[in-house]
Amino acid sequence: MSATNITEENLTQIVLDRTKTDDPRFQEFMDKFIKHLHAFIRDLEPTEQEWFTAIDFLTRTGQMCDDVRQEYILLSDVTGASMLVDAINHRGLGSATETTVTGPFHAKALEYEMGTMIARGPELERGEQAVVRGKITDDDGNPVEGVRIDVWQSDDIGFYDSQDDKQPDMNLRGIFTTGADGEYWFRTIKPCSYPVPTDGPVGELLRAAGRHPMRPAHIHFMIDAPGYERLITHIFSAGDEYLESDAVFGVKDSLVADYIPNNSEEQAKELGFKTPFFEMNFDFTLKKSS
Repeated sequence: MSATNITEENLTQIVLDRTKTDDPRFQEFMDKFIKHLHAFIRDLEPTEQEWFTAIDFLTRTGQMCDDVRQEYILLSDVTGASMLVDAINHRGLGSATETTVTGPFHAKALEYEMGTMIARGPELERGEQAVVRGKITDDDGNPVEGVRIDVWQSDDIGFYDSQDDKQPDMNLRGIFTTGADGEYWFRTIKPCSYPVPTDGPVGELLRAAGRHPMRPAHIHFMIDAPGYERLITHIFSAGDEYLESDAVFGVKDSLVADYIPNNSEEQAKELGFKTPFFEMNFDFTLKKSS
C-alpha cells in the first residue's frame, strides 16, 4: 500500500502501520484508539466545523484544570467512563464492599483520633449534627487493625472546602486509623445533594444533553490496609431524591444507608451535640490482595 496515496479507505491502516512501539500494552492502546476513533468519525461524518468545535471543547476542558479542579475527571464521571473503568477493575469482589468513583474533590486531609468532629466551618451552626460509625472486617468477618480511613464530604449546602472561601482549609475531611477492634467513628454534619460544577465545558455538555448536574448526598471513603485491595467508595443518604439519577452514575443499592434521628439528651451531651442528632452505621468489608 502506497503511503503517499492516502484515501478515506486506506488512511486508518496507514496510521496503524506507522504506529510501532516496544511496549506491547501501549501498542495495543494505540491500535484500538486509532481504530475506534476512525470508526467513530466514519459513523458520525462530522463537518469540519463540528470537529473544530469538539477540539475547542477539549481544549477548554484542559484549561479548566488546576491543582484544585480537575475538569477532565468530571468529564470522565458524567459520561459514565469513570464508573465503567471502576467496574472493569473491580470484578469479582465477592462479599467485599462495592466500589464507586473517586470524584474530583479528594485532597489533603489531617489525621485525627477516632471520634473527632471533622466539621469546623459555618456549617456547624446550620447543619444537622451526625455521628458516623462502623467496623472494618475481612471477608471472614474478622476485624482489621491499622486501616487508614480517608473521608471527605460536602457541607450542608452542597460545597466542598475547595469550592468555598468561607470554609477553613481541609474542612469536612479527615484520616482515621482503626485499632484492634476494627471499629471507626467520627462526628460530622449530614451532607446534602449538590450539583457538580457547571461553570465550565462539562456544564455546557450537561445542559446541551438535557441532563441535570445533581449528585445525591454522600460521604466519600478511601480505605487502605496492608494486604488488602484499596477500597474507594461512597455512602449515600437514603431517601435522597437524586439516588436514581446521579449525574456521575455512582450509586449502588448496597452503598445506601439511613441517618437515624436520636433524641437522647445524655448521648448528645457526651458527643457535644444538640438534640436531635443523627446516627449512621455502615460496616466495610475488605478484599484481600491477590
